[in-house]
Amino acid sequence: MARRLLAAAALVLLGGCDAYYNAWSPDDLMKSIPWFDHMVKSRAIHPYSRGDVPRTTVPGTVPITGGEALDTIFKTGNPAIADRLTNPTDAAATLVRGDTLYHTFCATCHGNAGAADGPVGPKVGALSLLTPKAMAFSDGYLYSMVRYGRGVMPRYGDKVYRPEDRWAIVNYLRKLQQDAAPAVPAAGGAKP
Repeated sequence: MARRLLAAAALVLLGGCDAYYNAWSPDDLMKSIPWFDHMVKSRAIHPYSRGDVPRTTVPGTVPITGGEALDTIFKTGNPAIADRLTNPTDAAATLVRGDTLYHTFCATCHGNAGAADGPVGPKVGALSLLTPKAMAFSDGYLYSMVRYGRGVMPRYGDKVYRPEDRWAIVNYLRKLQQDAAPAVPAAGGAKP
């Protein structure tokens, strides 16, 4: 009797090892439902990718596939609307964030100090951000350049998607411009 009990226990133990490796997994369920595998390739995922699909969006919603008025106007070279944008952030409070974002997205072309001497800048013809012309741009114009791009500068609105982060870059750029500006002589010709 003890031998049979010992043999049954050994059989259960050996059978348990095989059961562990052949156990059911939730991954098996994913493979058994065909729409998991093909969902990414489905036309339903990108309903507006074709021109023949009617665009019947809900009234009052914001389009996510372009069509913003500022985008069209800004790219034509008319900065009038961009110039009216006002910077709602506290410049001093956003400098650290602006420094990080500038060095992540802008310094490769415009350089660490904004002089267009980054590793890629001379190859693509990046402009210096320290010229009198660049310093004369409004904050809204610089914000729009980050958001929409223009000329050789690509759009970064999809990468720097939070508006307050775009303003932080503008604030940091203004600090770079201020640091690079030559000291203006005080009245009477004496330097401060």
